[in-house]
Amino acid sequence: MLDTFENKAIDFSKLFFPRAIGIIGVSRDPGSGGFFLRCMKNRFKGPIYLFNPRLSGQNLYGYQIYSSILEISEPIDYVILAVPARLCPKLMEEIGQKGIPFVTVFASGFREVGNENLEKQLLDIARKYNVRIIGPNCIGIYNPRGGLYFAYEQSKKAGNFSGVFQSGGIAQNLSQLAVSYGLYISKFISIGNSLDLSPAEFLEYFLYDEYTKIIGLYIENLRSITQGRKFLKKVQECNLNRKPVILWRAGYGEATKKAILSHTGGLAGNNEIWKAVGKQTGCCIVNNSNELTALASAFNLTHLPETRNVGVIGIGGGSTIEAIDILEKFNLKIPSLTVNTINKMKRFLPDVNTNVTNPLDLGGAGIQPNIYYRTILALDKDPNISTIVFIKDPERFGGFQELLEEMGFKDMDLNKEFIRYISKAKRICTKPMYCVMLKINEGFEEYESRYKFKLKLLNRNVPVFESLELTGAVLDKINSYREFLQKHGKYPKR
Repeated sequence: MLDTFENKAIDFSKLFFPRAIGIIGVSRDPGSGGFFLRCMKNRFKGPIYLFNPRLSGQNLYGYQIYSSILEISEPIDYVILAVPARLCPKLMEEIGQKGIPFVTVFASGFREVGNENLEKQLLDIARKYNVRIIGPNCIGIYNPRGGLYFAYEQSKKAGNFSGVFQSGGIAQNLSQLAVSYGLYISKFISIGNSLDLSPAEFLEYFLYDEYTKIIGLYIENLRSITQGRKFLKKVQECNLNRKPVILWRAGYGEATKKAILSHTGGLAGNNEIWKAVGKQTGCCIVNNSNELTALASAFNLTHLPETRNVGVIGIGGGSTIEAIDILEKFNLKIPSLTVNTINKMKRFLPDVNTNVTNPLDLGGAGIQPNIYYRTILALDKDPNISTIVFIKDPERFGGFQELLEEMGFKDMDLNKEFIRYISKAKRICTKPMYCVMLKINEGFEEYESRYKFKLKLLNRNVPVFESLELTGAVLDKINSYREFLQKHGKYPKR
């Protein structure tokens, strides 16, 4: 891993797994360094040292407050600098004298408001002492394995999804949104203006990090041509090493470009160039947080499909036609099934109110879990199909209870039975499966039924999305990634 300034190796272990943390600028004000203490107290296992000369000698949540970091003789590996921008250079001198390797600069008020000289002053001091800066204008590191957090109530469960984000708010939102998609975080870094450490250095780390399997990026701008070249190289290396990179590149509209200039002080860049970046490097370019997390969930829970051919299972002719319309917009194919598959399904599907072409309309038979199970297995065996998408509406399960009892199914918990049969199919099937869980009604009972259904499927490695549009976008990107690997001789995996 090469240092951007002096070509020295960066030992990121002290950043992600620090022996001790310092927070400069703490108080009870929620906008101060006290915010980070609230996030990490009782979670970070090592010492946390607090600093504020105005509150020296006092306690905050049981931690003593000191006047200066130079008062501490024990080693500190990571400091969060949460003071106004004008005070940062003076305190960076003390941090450098203490020999601390990594600093997150929380303050805004630098390049994004035209204060480039202050940024340069801060960087010059950091270079003098070989201190590496995350930020400024950012919230730093979330690494549950290392006890580092930058939001309240973040999950302590660690996963394999890492990311670099120029927005702290988006980094916080994604870290919690990911959990709703059955995904947990390895390491998230909020980098703000990326004065020193850029996405490229962290991508280099992720490339060799055994706990990182999927990478998310939120990029508003890159500071220089040199940084841009390194970025492209590292993105491509990660993708070719089967660590898919998902890039949310903000800044397509004129109003967004102005907001970016005032947010991180950079120019958004040309949209066509970024599209070319996606093709050249293999990264999946997405447009919002839902697409980013849903795609990461798909990479995490399923394997890559062999083709763009999709088999769709629905209930109702109109809904299946809608599925074709939407999925084909995302460059997906809905091929015909083989005669063998059709004949197989005719043995267990009634002639009335069903359609055994692709997409499959199961009609009333679709409320029976065993029928759904046999249909999924039939699609899995069909050579024309590479991905199975089934549409389910668990909020209607309660209404079908009486009907099922009339058919002889006594005391059946439909939610539980569908989970049981889909889980059984998942264990047998060789092709990736996706559930589209449509939301039709809104109420507590409907929400509870959807939530239980979704949670159980995610636990069984079946991605669950709430719209056909999101499913189509995910399948398009995941196939594009597979096509990129094929182009470079990396698929099938050797």
